[in-house]
Amino acid sequence: VHALRGADFVLQAGEVHALLGENGAGKTTLMHVAYGLARPDAGTIERAGRPVTIGSPAAARRLGIGMVHQHFTSVPAFTVAENVALATGGRAPTVPAPGDPVLAALWEGLDPEAVVERLPVGLRQRLEVVKALAAKTEILLLDEPSAVLTPQEITGLMSAIRDFAARGGAAVLITHKLSEALAVADRVTVLRHGTAVRSGPVGDETRETLATAMLGEAPAAEPPARPRTPGEERVRLTGVTVAPLEGRGPGLRGADLSIRAGEIVGVAAVEGNGHRELMLGAAGLLPPAAGTVAVRGRVALVPEDRTTEGLIPGLSLTENVVLGRGTDAPWIRGAWLDWRAARGATAAMLPAFAIAAPGPDEPAATLSGGNQQKLLLARALAEHPEVLVAENPTRGLDIRATAAIRARLRDAAADGVAVLLYSSDLDEVLVLADRVVVVTRGELRPMPPGATRDRVGSAMLGVAELGR
Repeated sequence: VHALRGADFVLQAGEVHALLGENGAGKTTLMHVAYGLARPDAGTIERAGRPVTIGSPAAARRLGIGMVHQHFTSVPAFTVAENVALATGGRAPTVPAPGDPVLAALWEGLDPEAVVERLPVGLRQRLEVVKALAAKTEILLLDEPSAVLTPQEITGLMSAIRDFAARGGAAVLITHKLSEALAVADRVTVLRHGTAVRSGPVGDETRETLATAMLGEAPAAEPPARPRTPGEERVRLTGVTVAPLEGRGPGLRGADLSIRAGEIVGVAAVEGNGHRELMLGAAGLLPPAAGTVAVRGRVALVPEDRTTEGLIPGLSLTENVVLGRGTDAPWIRGAWLDWRAARGATAAMLPAFAIAAPGPDEPAATLSGGNQQKLLLARALAEHPEVLVAENPTRGLDIRATAAIRARLRDAAADGVAVLLYSSDLDEVLVLADRVVVVTRGELRPMPPGATRDRVGSAMLGVAELGR
C-alpha cells in the first residue's frame, strides 16, 4: 500500500493550514515525514527555502518543528512537569514561560506536580500541545487534536492555535471536521490516495467542494433510516452506583436507565463526569457497588480507545478478531481453534465494512485509525448481539466512514438491537439518538424530548435546570 505518491505540501509562516483527506489518504504519514518519524522514498523537504534531511524527531525539533500526535504520548505515571522535561530535554519547569502568552494560556489549569494518568482527557490533550510548544516550536503539526474534546475545549484550543500563528508561528491542522477547517484555517490542502489534489485559501472553499475533493465525487446522501419500533426492555439499571474508574472522578451514583430493543439511547457528558462508568457498567465490565444491572441477551462493546482497549496493534487482524470474541465463536472446535475459519470470517469483514487492508493477516498497527475503528464495529456486530454499547464509534473517521458507521448503528437498532451510544461529538448524539441522557458529576439525568443542542450542552456542564 502506497501511503504517499508524490505528495506536495507548502506551509507558510503565520498561517493555520488544514490538511484534509479520507482515512488512509496519507495525512498522518506526510506529517510523520516532516517530523522525522517516516523516511520518504523520494522527494525533497525544504525549511525556509533550504533543503533539509529530517532523519528523526530530534532533528525536527532542532529545526523548530513540533508535533501533537493523534494519540497521547505522555508517560501516564509521570507528572506534568516531568513529561514536559522529557519533551524538551531540559529541566522540569515549575512556572510557565511568562514571555509566551500562548503557552501561558495553555498552562492554565495544568498543575506541574499532577500525575498525568489522573488528568481529565481535556487537560491531557492540552499537555500534548504544551509539550510541543515548550520546545521553542516555530512549526506546529497537530494530528486530530480535537477528536476527544468537548465543544468548549475545542474553542479554547483553536483560539490558542490561531494566536500561535498570529505571533509568527505556522500550524498544520489534520482534522476530519470540515466545519473546524473552514472556521480556523487560512489555507487548506486535500490529499486523496497519497496525492495532493487540491490546495488554496479556505475562503475559496465550502463543505461541498472540500468533501468532493476528499472523496473524488460529490458525497452521497445518507440513506433514509429504516423504520423501527422499540420492543421489549433489554437493559435496566436500577439505583446503580459504580466506583470511579481508576480512582478518578465521581464515578456513577444512583443511576436509573432503561433501554429497549430497537432503540438508540445517546449519552452526552463531559469527560470525567461518570459516562465511562455508565458505559462499562452497562456492558458488564464494571460491577456495581450498589443497585442492579439487568441485561437480556448478548452484549457487544466498541471500546473508547481502539489502541489500548480495542486492539493489540502488533497482532494480525484475524488474531484481534479472535481475541475479541468469546469461546462460542464459530471457529472454536472444542478445545481447538480453526484458524482457517477465523481468517475467512475476518477476510469477509474487510469488504463488508470497507476496511482498507491487504488481508486478514495484516498487523492491526498498519491500518489507519479509521480502518481500525471500522474493524472494532465489524467485530462487535459479528457477535449478533442483543445489546450494543458503543463508545465514540466514529472517533477519527472521515466523512464516508462516519456515514457508514452511523448507518450500521441505525441498522442494528432497526434489527432489534438495544444501542447505548456515547460520543464526544454532541451533534452526533443528537443526530443518532432516540433519547438523550446527560451524565454530570456522577449523576444520570434524562433530557426532555426535542432538547436543543444548547440545552444539552449546558446540562453537560451542570449549569442548566432541566425542568425549565
